[in-house]
Amino acid sequence: MLCACPAAALAQQDGQADDDFLDAPLDPDAPLAPLPDLGVDWPDLGTPLAEDPLADEGAFDDPPSAEPLAEETVPANLSDASPDFDADFGPDLALPSDALAAQEATEPAAPVIGDGPFAYDVNLTGLPDAVTGKLRERFDALSTLKASDGDRSFAGQIARRATDDAELLERLLRIDGYYDALVYSQLNGAGENSVSVELDVEPGSLYHFQRITLPGINAAGSDTERLRSAFTLNVGDPVNQDLVVAARTNLTSTAEESGYPFFQTGEPEIVVDRSADSGTLDMTVTPGGRFVFGRIVPRRNDLFGARHLSRIARFDEGDIFRRSDVQDLNSALIATGLVSKVDIEPVASDRPGEVDLAVDIDPAPPRTIAGEIGYGTGEGFRVEASWEHRNFFPPEGALRVNGVLGTREQLAGLTYRRNNFYGRDRVLTARVLARNARLDAFDARTISISANYERLTTLIFQKRWTWFAGPEILYTQEKAYNLALGAQDRQTFYIGAFPSGLFYDGTDNLLDPTRGFRLGGTLSPEISFLGAADGYARMQLDASVYQPIRDDVVIAGRARFGAISGTELGLIAPSRRNYAGGGGSVRGYGFQRIGPRDPSGNPIGGRGLAEFSLEARYRFGNFGVVPFIDAGSVTTAQFPDLSNLQYGVGLGLRYYSDFGPIRIDVGTPLNPGPGDGPIAVAVSLGQAF
Repeated sequence: MLCACPAAALAQQDGQADDDFLDAPLDPDAPLAPLPDLGVDWPDLGTPLAEDPLADEGAFDDPPSAEPLAEETVPANLSDASPDFDADFGPDLALPSDALAAQEATEPAAPVIGDGPFAYDVNLTGLPDAVTGKLRERFDALSTLKASDGDRSFAGQIARRATDDAELLERLLRIDGYYDALVYSQLNGAGENSVSVELDVEPGSLYHFQRITLPGINAAGSDTERLRSAFTLNVGDPVNQDLVVAARTNLTSTAEESGYPFFQTGEPEIVVDRSADSGTLDMTVTPGGRFVFGRIVPRRNDLFGARHLSRIARFDEGDIFRRSDVQDLNSALIATGLVSKVDIEPVASDRPGEVDLAVDIDPAPPRTIAGEIGYGTGEGFRVEASWEHRNFFPPEGALRVNGVLGTREQLAGLTYRRNNFYGRDRVLTARVLARNARLDAFDARTISISANYERLTTLIFQKRWTWFAGPEILYTQEKAYNLALGAQDRQTFYIGAFPSGLFYDGTDNLLDPTRGFRLGGTLSPEISFLGAADGYARMQLDASVYQPIRDDVVIAGRARFGAISGTELGLIAPSRRNYAGGGGSVRGYGFQRIGPRDPSGNPIGGRGLAEFSLEARYRFGNFGVVPFIDAGSVTTAQFPDLSNLQYGVGLGLRYYSDFGPIRIDVGTPLNPGPGDGPIAVAVSLGQAF
């Protein structure tokens, strides 16, 4: 028999076995031995059931009254609320003995159930509408009943858990401001092999603040009122300890974003008055003075000096101190890949009104070996490997050696890259490359030397505007269909170019956008020597847009237009012409298979280019399904022609990993040309666009 009780803990009884017990004969008239580990005595079957307390007409004529406690101080150990917070958070205020007597008089009679084991469910009743969702979240995370939910347990075990959870729920209600809350636990038989655990809440009154003081805040001078308003708790608000934590956090954040690097607050002290269902709050504030940024002082100069650190920082000497700028510098240093740990601490300066930043850096291993595998219809398999030393030329001067081995391409490259070069996220790159490519459109053996200076966008700081510019020199021998001869021919081109680009990113995510748009354009004036010098310009415009229609569905679309102006197609090296088709272009077609072809059915490329894509990205958990339709055309004219579009449709699968989505797209052409296969597959990292 189990008794309902308001958060009363069951005492566990320990017994010691008699050494001769197993050898003694059983006595059917002897009392039953205690049930081990449960702390619940065997029921006395000869005792009559408890009578209904309402049967005694005078039982509640004159119930004893509980004298309220005048004032109770809440321990000021407020901590941020998370599901794994300390369950003792909040005051455990004792009730007077006469109050306990009154509440015991109202306890419901305990139902009679067996010993089990039972399955059980948990029902909470009586919770006030004003309780926060955080209370339910905490209870679900800390409940001993819910932790063992689904396990069959004995009645005594379930009763012990119910008692513990009743105590937990009372403490959680006090956090929300219900300081008189009582919780009753009871087990009811729900079936032959199951019980129902009822936790019935009597919340009592919701306490409200009648006074809030912040001693010391006046030392902030002209910022006093602004900081006081940042403490988002007012007289009349509930005595909710989560609200106190949030207000304290907001006050500290506002101060640290307004020039107060040494701002501190004392522990909040809450005093509740039971006679008035109210409370008071006192929290000492020490502003610590208002400062601007001074110098950046590295404690060790073996990795980055003060000058380079100042280039990475997004603030200058004399700017108002902001904690977010310090955190941004911290993140940027980690993002270099050269830092394993960084500690940035504001320190006093010998210049009035300035605060220096002391930077302590632990270096990370500077070398990386990486590999990548990909496959595309028309491109075949492709394996790339690289070795990189990210600080070969300090500071942040990287040296990278890479190679590609594929069914259609072989490549060897050497790259010098200087990050944060004369500005944050500005990169100088120089590259030497040797490449052999055997494609349907052409065979090319190319040596190139290039350099560019660019402004990058990063995961830490996704920028609206980015750009690049730099020269390029190529020597290339290419075998392709010669339009003038009407046959295959190998030609040698010497090309000088100066490509540049400007891009705008208005999306919400760099790797997997779900909202916004992107717009970009590139221009490359080039001069080509094939017997005689010939000049032309390559231009391209890209646009993409992303719009969610549900929480789990995003509609994405893109368009691309390209043009080559200034010369005829036959004087342009085949590797510099426009092509369409493949996993990053028009899915469903082989690589570069869209557009004009030679008599053998191989693509010859063109000057005008147009591409369009539309897809619906449906995500469920870490997986996604993407139906898509693409279209594209390539023409020998200098501008795109939309009258001969070729279409492809298909379905893609996505796996959303920590480093971006992995995609597999399977497409089929709707109006294929000669030699186009029925299916094309593309596997890659990242969305298609």
